Amino acid sequence: MSDPTSCAHPYADLTPDRVLDALEHAGMRGDGRLLQLNSYENRVFLCHLEDGGSVVVKFYRPQRWNDAQILEEHAYACELAQAEVPVVAPLVLSGAAAGQTLGHLGGLRFSVSPRRGGRSPELDDARTLRWLGRFIGRIHAVGALQPFVHRPTLDASSFGEEPLAWLLDHGLVPPDVAPAWTAAARSALDGVRRCFDAAGDVRRLRLHGDCHVGNILWTEAGPHFVDLDDARMGPAVQDLWMLLSGDRGAMTRQLGEVLAGYEDFMAFDRRELHLVEALRTLRQLHFSAWLARRWDDPAFPAAFPWFGSSAWWSGQVVQLREQLEAMAEPPLAG
Repeated sequence: MSDPTSCAHPYADLTPDRVLDALEHAGMRGDGRLLQLNSYENRVFLCHLEDGGSVVVKFYRPQRWNDAQILEEHAYACELAQAEVPVVAPLVLSGAAAGQTLGHLGGLRFSVSPRRGGRSPELDDARTLRWLGRFIGRIHAVGALQPFVHRPTLDASSFGEEPLAWLLDHGLVPPDVAPAWTAAARSALDGVRRCFDAAGDVRRLRLHGDCHVGNILWTEAGPHFVDLDDARMGPAVQDLWMLLSGDRGAMTRQLGEVLAGYEDFMAFDRRELHLVEALRTLRQLHFSAWLARRWDDPAFPAAFPWFGSSAWWSGQVVQLREQLEAMAEPPLAG
């Protein structure tokens, strides 16, 4: 499988020496100890410094975001940090990159952030869900103050129609599954549009954008986000629905706890509950195209060896049909 529009082997030149060079370019000196952290879209390293400290260096995937979009993400993170919302913001660099949060070195773009630890939150705990709701409510209270100018909006077109068209144009669904998958995907998108029509003209604001437990770290002091790489405009519920799981009863209980915390800081428009399953469906379609578009990056075949098989696409057909049924049900009661 190959994507002619992708940047093949985008990190082929990112050697340990290049990582250390980037640190020095940012006015820091590494002691040679590097640990690559879990990240597929970008490349992220824990770097130990000669002064005994440590930082996290993120190298941005070429051709994904332009500089203006990355800097807008950085500005949002700094705005949140200034409002005392626990989000890890990029450092202002020194050295050759003095005064900037985005460094450039040999065609690579990078940022440096403080190291922050933590564990995944326990989503079966009501107190934790309320705390997360308050946390996201605080993020959205800041996010609602002004819009993104350069970053995109999450909608049915960008996360559903475009990925579907791209996959069909490139013929990446195996022929034995393609008719069933195409029909299921198109029916699911029709369901998504009906959900958006039912929700009406809900407010769009600046979001985290990818608010699953892997992007939230929990400490005794509470939760914090370490990455806003997927930040974009969209409905508030996009940052809430990924905290919900299980059957309808379980999700209703979880939603009640999350909103109880959220509304301490931010009003929530209940019309957005029409979008929960629609957004889940869009994420599924977007994920399929994301994997296909990244297949020339060696990290992806190694991490997702099952992708592209007829069995995998058949599983997607089943899930899309299930999502069509879920979208036809009344929205959760918030």
